[in-house]
Amino acid sequence: MKGNQKKKKKGWVKWGLALFALLFLITLIYHQVKPLPEGVSRESDAITISDDQIDFMSDLTYTADGDRVVEQEIFDEVERAIRDAKEFIVMDFFLFNPYSNGDREYPEITKRLSTAIVEQMEKYPDLKVVFITDEINTTYKGHKSEHFDLLEEKGVEVVYTDLDDLRDPNLLYSTLYRIGFQWFGHSYDGWLPNPMAKTAPDINIRAYLRLLNIKANHRKVMVTENEGFVLSANPHDASGYHSNVGVRLTGPILSEIIEGEEAVAAFSEGDLDRFPDEDQREAFGPEADGDMEIQFVTESKIQDAVIEAMDGAEEGDAIWLGMFYLADRNIIQAIEDAAGRGVDVRIILDPNTNAFGRQKSGLPNLPVTAELDTVDAEHIEIRWYDVGKEQYHSKILYVDGKEKTVVLGSGNYTTRNMNDYNIEADVAVRGTTDTAFFDEVDGYFNRLWNNEDGVFTVGYDEIQTDIPLTKYLLYWLQKITWTMTY
Repeated sequence: MKGNQKKKKKGWVKWGLALFALLFLITLIYHQVKPLPEGVSRESDAITISDDQIDFMSDLTYTADGDRVVEQEIFDEVERAIRDAKEFIVMDFFLFNPYSNGDREYPEITKRLSTAIVEQMEKYPDLKVVFITDEINTTYKGHKSEHFDLLEEKGVEVVYTDLDDLRDPNLLYSTLYRIGFQWFGHSYDGWLPNPMAKTAPDINIRAYLRLLNIKANHRKVMVTENEGFVLSANPHDASGYHSNVGVRLTGPILSEIIEGEEAVAAFSEGDLDRFPDEDQREAFGPEADGDMEIQFVTESKIQDAVIEAMDGAEEGDAIWLGMFYLADRNIIQAIEDAAGRGVDVRIILDPNTNAFGRQKSGLPNLPVTAELDTVDAEHIEIRWYDVGKEQYHSKILYVDGKEKTVVLGSGNYTTRNMNDYNIEADVAVRGTTDTAFFDEVDGYFNRLWNNEDGVFTVGYDEIQTDIPLTKYLLYWLQKITWTMTY
């Protein structure tokens, strides 16, 4: 009798494990291949623009005459644009908070922009403001956000992106999370130290469980009735000294950016009535008679634009790349293929050794560059940005040939950023003639590469040394298991 009971019990355990394995597999596969929210992973039509409709911008931190020099223009321009707006502001920023590790004084970017928004809304009561952001600013529903709560109180439509609607990059963990952990909900009764920053509020275990899904709305864009911005920079105090790039835009491309942001608000239950109406969008005007074309590209369409530009480069052309993270295998292959055709590839990278005052392992850029350095010494050159406590946070490609192409914005060249997991936003600008915009980008890269009026970059061998086997193994293990943030 007892033997039969044991057999039945073992049978139920086997059936239970089998059913859990089936549920796990179905959940894993579905959240890898499920349809993306409508309007995500988009590529706008190519719109003709003139030189006066696009301005290149950069923030740079570097050394000159032994002193650390900071050149900042991006958020000065963003604040000015906010204070010029009278009808609407649509903005989408990944990081928007004042938290840091308390290791130094940082620019009060979050406070500056919050104050500008509130004062402009008080000055113009009909001004509509939509602010789309990421859950990281509440450490994944672990605490309230003082700045966003204030903006909501003043009438801003604050939209936290619904990350659950996105596909899962951390496929093993996120499958467990969806089956079990997500049902724990969230609360603000924090008692554990915040992993994002020492000055951030404490959080509880449920916030940690949500954080480990490692996905984000990583965009950095803003549009008003007058102008728009696509950036690599976050309005985040602890990011205030990072080196970044961006563009200021006018014309009908702004309507495409708004449409892309409206899509994010739609699947995140934002109030679409707060967005500019059709008449306001038509006020951006018709296409210009210019020498360049521009597209708004998001998510995997960024990768398509980058690879298309690289694949079009011919012998004697140059590819310039300035990047925080480089790890996407398709883009790495395009770099190697271009070098094989005789294209000169010059790469400026962050060494990935520092993150907001914390030491990092150098992944992924150190092992990736160790590979690229062995491919074609004649046509691939690598320099490191000479970072201090800040980061070289830019994400920009420039192909200088018969056809010139610039792709820049929020997207790092990683699987997470390029393969429809994160929400990202870039612009791709193309032309066949020299323009002031292309000249500005060309001057930017040459200044950094040649250390004109300061020390911006150092040679490959000054940072890259023999990489321990353990670091290679860790890099590939993280890539295979998708447990990395790149």
